[in-house]
Amino acid sequence: MDQFKVIIVEDVLLELKGTLGILKSDIPEAEVIGTAENEPAYWKLLKQQKPDLVLLDLGLSGSTTVGVEICRSTKEMYPDIKVLIFTGEILNEKLWVDVLDAGADGIILKTGELLTRRDVNAVMEGKTLVFNEPILEKIVERFKQAVSGQLAKQEAVVSYEVDEYDERFLRHLALGYTKEQITGLRGMPFGVKSLEKRQNELIKKLFPESVGNVNATRLVVRAIELHIIDIDNLVADDE
Repeated sequence: MDQFKVIIVEDVLLELKGTLGILKSDIPEAEVIGTAENEPAYWKLLKQQKPDLVLLDLGLSGSTTVGVEICRSTKEMYPDIKVLIFTGEILNEKLWVDVLDAGADGIILKTGELLTRRDVNAVMEGKTLVFNEPILEKIVERFKQAVSGQLAKQEAVVSYEVDEYDERFLRHLALGYTKEQITGLRGMPFGVKSLEKRQNELIKKLFPESVGNVNATRLVVRAIELHIIDIDNLVADDE
């Protein structure tokens, strides 16, 4: 790995010392040209000398959004600067998504493997989406869940003979649409009477042994249980 310049943005002195120690012992190619404990100090450093890598903590002065904005602004002004998040925000998954959307090259959580030479080298060589073990485990688990959900949906669609219009109908019922509103969706070639008939047919398919009335709410819950519609992906179609 060639020599490169680093700015560290960290507001906790003990953690800053730990990061400096990691770089000194494990990544001697990293030349720390400055450290900043807040946003103004960071921008002042950046005006003085441009780094190759910004090692950025997200939780600065009690705020998590500051780090995201630093990342976004840095990437907009200097796309060639690498931004590697090194954060103790180990449970805030929404924050991880925000900072990736802001252009971060990777996220290293302050747990597990911590900051390794391998990860820093990967970022400096141009690899994006560099993560350490704790976040990788969560990503893999979510991937497995997503694939399993898709397979379950495919099996349910075949088993219960559910077509595209059934799925759209059920999804919009789950979103609180009335049948009148659903008939107004683009590409939905049914009137209210036809949707009522379709609803009754779905009830027979999804509740083959039911004896009593099954309302729309029970029908939607059953569709979610069978993975015919995905509760985590309930998005309305264009009207």
